[in-house]
Amino acid sequence: MSAKRGGSEDSLRRRAIRVARVGTAMGGIAAKAAGRRLLRRRPDTAADAAALKAVLGALKGPLMKVGQILSTVPDLLPPEYTAELAHLQTNAPSMGWAFVRRRMASELGPDWQSRFRAFEPVAAAAASLGQVHRATSLDGRSLACKIQYPDMGAAVEADLAQLKIAFAVYRRIDRAIDTSRIHEELSARLREELDYRREARNMRLYGAMLKPEKTVHVPEPVAELSTGRLLTMNWLEGRPLKSFVDAPLKFRNTLAHNMFRAWYVPFYDYGVIHGDPHLGNYTARSDGDINLLDFGCIRVFRPPFIRAVIDLYYALRDDNEELAVSAYRTWGFKNLDRRLIAILSQWARFLYGPLMEDKVQKIQDTGDTAYGARVAGKVHRELRDYGGVTPPREFVLMDRAAVGLGSVFTHLKAEVNWHRLFHDLIKDFDEKALSERQRKILARFDIPPSD
Repeated sequence: MSAKRGGSEDSLRRRAIRVARVGTAMGGIAAKAAGRRLLRRRPDTAADAAALKAVLGALKGPLMKVGQILSTVPDLLPPEYTAELAHLQTNAPSMGWAFVRRRMASELGPDWQSRFRAFEPVAAAAASLGQVHRATSLDGRSLACKIQYPDMGAAVEADLAQLKIAFAVYRRIDRAIDTSRIHEELSARLREELDYRREARNMRLYGAMLKPEKTVHVPEPVAELSTGRLLTMNWLEGRPLKSFVDAPLKFRNTLAHNMFRAWYVPFYDYGVIHGDPHLGNYTARSDGDINLLDFGCIRVFRPPFIRAVIDLYYALRDDNEELAVSAYRTWGFKNLDRRLIAILSQWARFLYGPLMEDKVQKIQDTGDTAYGARVAGKVHRELRDYGGVTPPREFVLMDRAAVGLGSVFTHLKAEVNWHRLFHDLIKDFDEKALSERQRKILARFDIPPSD
């Protein structure tokens, strides 16, 4: 047997084991849910959610990442699921030095260590798909080397297959949200995250889009020390954002302002969004500047979609139902009627609320951090009573970014004029100009539009 064939068979064996583990666990959850329906018992959503979290968390891989994504978009799942999945940790245990040596040799060759002045054997950070090591280049630059775990391609495909089972279980329990398009979106984005050459292009794209933003910093990839499964970039010094939650208000406001610009300048100027506002994907500097660190999960939006985001703001502000219908249709919502529009607009008003008034305020002025969960819960119950809705693919990451950033601003207790920040970005919006800017910059970095 050749080494290549042996490695392939070993990968298939591990994939089969992974599928069996998840399939068995999912089957157990489904059987319990079916039994309760057969006996006409009330659904135990909390118990099912806890069981699902246990299954995803035990994998320490792509499905755990999916669970973390879903936990930050509360309107996609019942609040019981959101609460449980929020406990999933993306900072998985790191692999040891023997693994690192083998992995680096497979990517850069057996003499890989001679290409660095220094390479730290202990990972500086570890997550669901890979881990990061600090290093020093031969010319003395501080570097970050992001190494992908082995067999992640097989793991992603196995996990995405099992995610269909998880969503099917969820649909049996609760029919408020048709998850078919959500699965398509998560599948496409997770597959893209495995391609570190694509991430390097995304990194260069963000460096160009944010170049005028002097308070937002993007690392530069080092091509000669990177491959499809190894991404080397310059190291950006910074600390986790949560370490600044007790800083003076003025400083916290600066952080919030810079975070807002980091996410939404690319969105409104180029139709591109960083779809993963997880705390591990950025750090802050002592002067309030922001470092963006991870560019695997990027979505490119159609210019009409961006136009509809702005149109919905004006529709809610002016109570213009016709404009709201146009915006939802442009996004991809189907079979709209007045009742569905009213339900969807409850969540939209929650997201757009801080942008409506020209005043300094917290992102949530309710004094209650659970307010968003209550709004999401109410929307979810009404969608279930309505008969359900199918969220369009593009909606998933846009919604996630808004909710994830809102959570960051809430933790910072920042007090900012969100209205003016937003209007500074949209005041000169022109769909044709956006389309041309997007076409040029995507071609420059050889980045295809998101499917």
